[in-house]
Amino acid sequence: MVMISWGYQLKAQEVKEDNQHFFSDFMYRRGNDYRTASGKPGPNYWQNKADYEIEAELDDKNKTITGKVTLTYTNNSPEALDFIWLYVEQNRFTENSRGTLTTPFSGNRYEGDVEGGYQITDLQTDGDAAKHLITDTRMQVFLKEPLKANGGKTKISMNFTYKIPEKGMDRMGRYDAKEGTVYSLAQWYPRVAVFDDVVGWNVEPYLGAGEFYLEYGDFDYKITVPYNHIVAGSGELQNPKEVLTQQEQDRLEEASKSDQTVYIIKPKEVGKAMTHPKKSGKATWHFHMNNTRDVAFASSASFIWDAAKINLPNGKTALSQSVYPEESNGDQAWKNSTAYTKASIEFYSKTYYPYPYKNAVNVASNAGGMEYPGLSFCSYESKGAGLWNVIDHEFGHNWFPMIVGSNERKYPWMDEGFNTFINYYSTKAYENGKFKSYIDGSRGIVPYLKKENREGIDTYPDVANARNLAYTAYFKPATGLVVLREYILGPERFDNAFKSYIKTWAYKHPQPSDFFNHMENVAGENLSWFWKSWFYGNKNLDIGIKEVKTQKGGSIITVENDGEVPMPVLLKITFSDDSTKEVKLPVEIWQRGNTWDYFLKSEKSVQKVEFDPNKQLPDVNAANDSWQDSAK
Repeated sequence: MVMISWGYQLKAQEVKEDNQHFFSDFMYRRGNDYRTASGKPGPNYWQNKADYEIEAELDDKNKTITGKVTLTYTNNSPEALDFIWLYVEQNRFTENSRGTLTTPFSGNRYEGDVEGGYQITDLQTDGDAAKHLITDTRMQVFLKEPLKANGGKTKISMNFTYKIPEKGMDRMGRYDAKEGTVYSLAQWYPRVAVFDDVVGWNVEPYLGAGEFYLEYGDFDYKITVPYNHIVAGSGELQNPKEVLTQQEQDRLEEASKSDQTVYIIKPKEVGKAMTHPKKSGKATWHFHMNNTRDVAFASSASFIWDAAKINLPNGKTALSQSVYPEESNGDQAWKNSTAYTKASIEFYSKTYYPYPYKNAVNVASNAGGMEYPGLSFCSYESKGAGLWNVIDHEFGHNWFPMIVGSNERKYPWMDEGFNTFINYYSTKAYENGKFKSYIDGSRGIVPYLKKENREGIDTYPDVANARNLAYTAYFKPATGLVVLREYILGPERFDNAFKSYIKTWAYKHPQPSDFFNHMENVAGENLSWFWKSWFYGNKNLDIGIKEVKTQKGGSIITVENDGEVPMPVLLKITFSDDSTKEVKLPVEIWQRGNTWDYFLKSEKSVQKVEFDPNKQLPDVNAANDSWQDSAK
């Protein structure tokens, strides 16, 4: 322990707390056997595994799904389990669900039909009838014997059926197109909840705004539909010879080698008998997907279908595909979907981490935009810049949270915010900035930061004001990462750390502390002041130039922090001879108080001083960002 004088202590106590306290250690630094202080999985890190076999049938007349799911659950935890929690999220679409009862009567994006809900029958564990308890969108399945730790396995099976909601909370649903109903099916089977080392069972109810937190595993699923339907699903089609014509198989092969979009089913062929091997009855489409947290699918007799090759940096390729009805076709509309999907995935693969799936399928849906592994639902009405933005955003989600499996229900900023951040760069890169990004640099968020009813990034998504969620989950965290990359760390240090985070936590379950720790350790910077001030609470950035005084040998430039967010201070100094100089003061100046005097050694007369001359920071008060010599 170092002794300090009483005089220094008194001086420190006089300093206004607003800036200084952000530099104290943050509790995220603590590590253990499961998660290290360096932001990596620990030597004893574990996560459980969930493998699914599903057979389901879509009844186009009654708008229902009926099926059977068999879940093989592996308990890799060090704890024996007496029961397993599953999510039955179709129960959100009932009159008395928590989600329905917490939706404002005026409605919002996450309202849904109330005619749905699961009917669960013949529930078994390891072949025997099992006791279970359903509470809203959660189902607890009790085991006869505790499931052994460190690798114990159990099989849970059940039959299920439900009415497909028309309005599925902007995540799924159905709508009528000219040639038949378009179904977007997600949250369509009972899914196991995550049991982790942080809270045990994660059983937050599905209300609407909070999304998902799921285990990884292998999926084998079969979907039986009317013979004239096309099914687009997550993963790889296992039986193309049974459900596709030879011409369609040949066209898919051509598309797999083409950088240009190739029609699998042309607009003029939709609804024609020539597009289906069968002429009546039903057809079963069989898909498989490994090491994924979920699967979704779409089905319709209305689909135009096209595809093109995706080039991946590891020498592999994937297939970009789009399915959409004639109503969505057009030169400014869904005719571009496959090309946009291809460009988006190629950018993220090259820049961050290679795309891991064989297919990337975009579905023209009545969901405005929703992501699932290898498949997205985007509005069938989107076109132009709107179509690019929704496609780029939804497929960006394959990196967050499909590859990096964070808890969306608690921490939406770890998927929505991170994804909006990478969207910013992919949009800038696409055809030299042809389209405008969701976020416009850093100052575009300032009007929101000035609102009295603003909320922090750490606000729980289902609690956040509906008007604020776009900022708390998407725009503010994305803006913060742009600031961290462009202004605080610089691109090279940031990119090293961010790419390392993705690689380190691929197919695992990181917590916020893991992200903070990993970024700091790889970048080599204590950023506690940044995490605490930007990601927690409602603090704002307001740094300005207080005054400039001339004295022998130079000038004293006094900068002042009138806000509550510390930040390095970049100054552009213009001299009377119109020459300029830039000076960057480290963030540590604010450890010593809310004002700082910088002595500029120069015999030249200072004409102007600007803070943040490149406008890279979301400073809420531009009026004090510059000083001008009034005598000039």
